[in-house]
Amino acid sequence: MAKTTPDIPVPDLTGKLAVVTGASDGVGLGLATRLAAAGAEVIMPVRNPRKGEAALAKIRERHPGARLSLRDLDLSSLDSVAALAERLTGEGRPIHLLVNNAGVMTPPARQTTKDGFELQFGTNHLGHFALVARLLPLLREGRARVTSQISIAADQHGINWDDLQWERKYHGNQAYSQSKIAFGLFGLELDRRSRDGGWGITSNLSHPGVTPTNLLAARPEVGRERDTALVRVIRALSARGILFGKVETALLPALHAATSPAAEGGRLYGPSGFRHLAGPPAEQKLYSRLRGTEDARRIWAVSEELVGFPFPARVKDAR
Repeated sequence: MAKTTPDIPVPDLTGKLAVVTGASDGVGLGLATRLAAAGAEVIMPVRNPRKGEAALAKIRERHPGARLSLRDLDLSSLDSVAALAERLTGEGRPIHLLVNNAGVMTPPARQTTKDGFELQFGTNHLGHFALVARLLPLLREGRARVTSQISIAADQHGINWDDLQWERKYHGNQAYSQSKIAFGLFGLELDRRSRDGGWGITSNLSHPGVTPTNLLAARPEVGRERDTALVRVIRALSARGILFGKVETALLPALHAATSPAAEGGRLYGPSGFRHLAGPPAEQKLYSRLRGTEDARRIWAVSEELVGFPFPARVKDAR
């Protein structure tokens, strides 16, 4: 008997405005497709306009009536983040769903963003941190659900507090884990601060398990001229339905976290299969590295200082 691919229902999203970062390929493209199919209007901020146009064409081929538009965004540039936020603020439309999905993974050698941050920390965490901070009025107006895509790597290593930018000694995998731990701590703290401050935002986390996306593929812009051996193995096993997921299943935890009435703030959703590598989405226990509220407050304060754009004071902190 053929294996059935797991899927989940998505509520009617007609009238909702969704923003999905990293929607030009892989999991992000799949998420944008599913949200548009459910009736949402989807804004796709992309770094590469050519890839963005190709992504729009793919979605419209499947869903001719889809409401989609591109915006420019390079998460490795705080100026680009500010420009997108200024444009969306100028358009003045409440945002109902924000999926922080874009990311970069394990450049072989240390690279920096346009603002001088280590590339993974600056892109995966600080870029999204600054985006949420600047879009906060629109998110509050839309009583938004904010879903931040982390990784099983957030269950490894830790935050290198003494050298956040990995200037002394670079470890690509450890720096990637740090970026996803910091991002997860931020997503959880965002939910706490929203509840304390009455912002009306629900913030949760998701992770896709392991699937053969472009994160580990050849990417000359991050110094990777050829596919890694790991992504070749993942592709081969995924194609046979062994151990790892496919893009259409890897997107389900984020889709559930972003749209399901049952998904709650302050929770982590991931695949429910063996070691959470693949399978239908379900809530899972927070990784130990994400449970420290002191760490969350610390990374929040450091991030505000680095991006130069503060959130409103937390109610409990303002007393």
